[in-house]
This record gives sequence, structure tokens and C-alpha cells, in this order.
Amino acid sequence: MSAAGWHPDPEGRHEYRYWDGSVWTEHVSNQGNQSVSPLGAAPADTGAAAGAAGGFAQQQGGGGLTPQPAVGGDPWSGLSGDLVDGTFSEVEGIGPQKQNSRLLRVRIAEPFMAKQGAMVAYQGNVDFQYSGGGAAKFLKKALTGEGLSLMGVSGQGDVFLADTGKHVHILKIENGGLSVNGNAVLAFSSSLDWNVERVKGGSMVAGGLFNTTLRGTGWVAITTDGEPVVLNPAEAATYADANALIAWSLGLQTSIKSSFTAGSLIGRGSGEAFQVAFQGPGFVIVQPSEGPQVPTAG
Repeated sequence: MSAAGWHPDPEGRHEYRYWDGSVWTEHVSNQGNQSVSPLGAAPADTGAAAGAAGGFAQQQGGGGLTPQPAVGGDPWSGLSGDLVDGTFSEVEGIGPQKQNSRLLRVRIAEPFMAKQGAMVAYQGNVDFQYSGGGAAKFLKKALTGEGLSLMGVSGQGDVFLADTGKHVHILKIENGGLSVNGNAVLAFSSSLDWNVERVKGGSMVAGGLFNTTLRGTGWVAITTDGEPVVLNPAEAATYADANALIAWSLGLQTSIKSSFTAGSLIGRGSGEAFQVAFQGPGFVIVQPSEGPQVPTAG
């Protein structure tokens, strides 16, 4: 038997039963709902069904066909390797839980919002609904290009989310706020209020200076293309390329710095001549990537 973790119930009465590394426990799970069911309390006809299955397997063997294992056998028998030894077993917990650095699982305790197309798997009775955020937010997204296309998730079960293999990070917000690039939002609790707002100090001339703000109490999962760095503008004035900028704490003073004379030297060949400037106490999250490189003529 593999390492401790959730595995198909050997009695076949539930979807999963917890193996503690040495014995099967009384803890079971069905469609993401955990409960207690002692071993040995199988229905009265279980023995008859097993006998019938065994007889059927014997008949197949007698007829020259490949013998089939009896119902209720160990599906892990004969397998070895890190895919079945518990290395990649689920990380348990209610709400959002990182399964690894690039995959998020949300065990639904309450409805939440997720990026459209981010679901890679789910278990249980889960409902997905398109969420545009209302006509006003739809218009803002259309005019600004701030990319936050959402779906509402509800029901009972587990939902696994990812975004093209990017790194996943979970932030808890308590009566606070966060400004985040809409493309970096993976999921957040529906208790948070969100909106598309212009970066203070920006102008329509600079372009792309709109972000998604999240306010209230709840959690948010964001993604970064690589492992990020978190900067403290209180130590010194901080400037970030808009394409590498992921998020920052609300309350920071923001402005736009123009660097036309050094436009060909700053950044990664994108031709950007503007950076977002930050001052004051708070944090700025920057990823080690500016996204796909824009081809230039010549």
C-alpha cells in the first residue's frame, strides 16, 4: 500500500477512505464531503456480490479469456513510483490550498470567483456560471482592456485551478485592499468587492494604466510568471515596468514616470517608455517576466 492519503475505498461503499500509512481508518469522503464510516459495516449482499464476481472471473478463466480481478481488489497493487507513492497526493484543507507551486485546489466552503478557463479538474457536484460583474464593469473592461473574465463557482466538492503553469500565490485580505493586474487573478472569494480602476497619476496617453482592485475581507489567489520579488517602496522610490507589475497594496502613492530618452535601454525590447512609480509604506509585487516579447520592425 502507498503512503498515507486518500485512496478508493477497499470496501467499495464510498468513493475514498483514508489510509494512515499502516491501516485503513474510519474517515471516508464522497463527492468532496467527509464523514465517518467504520470498516466492516458492509451491506448484507456484499459477500454475495463478491462471490458472483469471483465466479464470473473463474468462468472467464475457464473459457480461455484473461482472468479479471475480483471486485474490491487493491487498484494500487503492482504499481510503484512517485505518481502512486503519495508524493503527489492532494493537500487537504478547507478553502484554497496550494497543491504545489503551480496548482490550486479550492474545497468549496462558500461560492467563489475564478478566472474563466482556469479549471483543470473538479470532483463532486460543482456548478460553474458566467459572471460579467454587471454592465458597468463590462463596459470598463471593454474600454480599458483590463482582462478579468470571471466565472462563479458553487456547490459541493473540490475545484482544481491553474493558469499555463504559472506560479500560484494565496493572499488573505482583512478589511483591506489590493490592486492587481487582472490577468494575474486566478480566483478569489465572492465576499470581496472588485472593480476596474485607473491607476492614480496615470493618463490615457500612457495607456494600459488600469488595474483590478479587490476590497473587503476574504482570500485571493494570484499567479506570476516565475517566482516574484516583493519590494518595499518605503525604503526608496520604486519603479516597475507595467508588464512585470503584478500587484500592490492600496494606499501607496502612484505616478507615471516617463523615460523617452532611455526608452531603448529600459525594459525587454517592448518599447515601453513609461514605468509605474510608487512611494510610501506598503508592498509592490513584481514578476521576473514582462510577458511575450513584442516584435519590432527593422
